[in-house]
Amino acid sequence: MKDLALHILDILQNSVTAGATLVKLQIEEIPSKDEYLVKLIDNGKGMDAEMVQQVTDPFFTTRTTRKVGLGLPLLKQNAERTGGSMTIQSEPGKGTEVDVKFIFSHIDRLPTGDISGTLALTVSSYPAIDFIYTHNTPDGTFIFDTFEIKETLGDLPINNPQVIAFMKDLISDNLKEIKAS
Repeated sequence: MKDLALHILDILQNSVTAGATLVKLQIEEIPSKDEYLVKLIDNGKGMDAEMVQQVTDPFFTTRTTRKVGLGLPLLKQNAERTGGSMTIQSEPGKGTEVDVKFIFSHIDRLPTGDISGTLALTVSSYPAIDFIYTHNTPDGTFIFDTFEIKETLGDLPINNPQVIAFMKDLISDNLKEIKAS
């Protein structure tokens, strides 16, 4: 995958497939510690310890349509390529937490990519799921919460084309304001 937004799209899709009704995505940029952190927490069906060990194996997948699952293995590889790491914590019936650490200044750290487009697309594709996206930089914090947006919209659906464009612009503008990389 050529950027982090594509990795994020993949792990968001994993949460949706796991039956999550709430998905939290957190990105924290800490140049002073040379860290770029990505955390995803969901309340999906979770995994037992054996499956947690297997999900970073590219030849393991729960899908029946193909015999390989490259999303998490590639994310782990890209983190480790920078000197970072990836950990997964999960319990059946309680959800999953994926923590990824990249070395901020490393030349192999993938660019963030179109995170605003990725989130707007995902949110609009799964209107029944609540998403909370938090992005921290030394210049500020941005929080995007679909529960609040849905409440403000009233009867207007979150997957309305004008709402999708608004969400994408809202995320993009706020990321620029906090100087997200």
